[in-house]
Amino acid sequence: MTDQPYAPERRPLASRDRAASKLIAGWLARLGASPNSISLAGMIAGILAGVAFALTVLPEFRIFAFLGAALFIQLRLLANMLDGMVAIATGKTSPVGELYNEIPDRVSDAAICIGAGFAAGSVPALGYLAACVAIFVAYVRAEGKVAGAHQEYCGPMAKPHRMFALTVAAIYCGLAPEAWQPTLREPMEAGLMAMALALIIVGGLVTAVRRLVRIARALRRVQS
Repeated sequence: MTDQPYAPERRPLASRDRAASKLIAGWLARLGASPNSISLAGMIAGILAGVAFALTVLPEFRIFAFLGAALFIQLRLLANMLDGMVAIATGKTSPVGELYNEIPDRVSDAAICIGAGFAAGSVPALGYLAACVAIFVAYVRAEGKVAGAHQEYCGPMAKPHRMFALTVAAIYCGLAPEAWQPTLREPMEAGLMAMALALIIVGGLVTAVRRLVRIARALRRVQS
């Protein structure tokens, strides 16, 4: 037995060191907020982002739905950051907390990407494929840890990068005039959201390969 607190590996984020982030995390800790509840709140924000994307096909909701999707994506990321910070501040880090950190994240990834596939100017098949790639990228990271390596968070299309691409695309689609919206006609009619999903798919596959290479290299060092 050991008295050492459980210390999970965390994604390196510069935003954790910002005064505002520490202030919010401290406030939530003093309120007695549960880190697992924050993780679940992030999942709900991810699901709402996917729903908002799907609502963009309705002309009367288009602008607000795109901007709402961008907002919910950022709220999802905020929750993903704060759950770990609050867990450390309250001494509630645990292996169960890792489950609450990982599983809701995968639900959020799927909901956001699939929702983006049904957004105005997008292609549903790209949304489903982007969701599969996003989950696979996370699976490679988790499998590396299971195999005995560290968790590999490299990009170019890790979770923060995927969410950044979709946030920027959503804000542009919501605010830019229709004449400024880029559209491809061949091989399928696709707008900016479809392009963002295609970028996530290609970048995600590159990310998975880079992570596999780095994990394999780390495991060989452990064996030698």
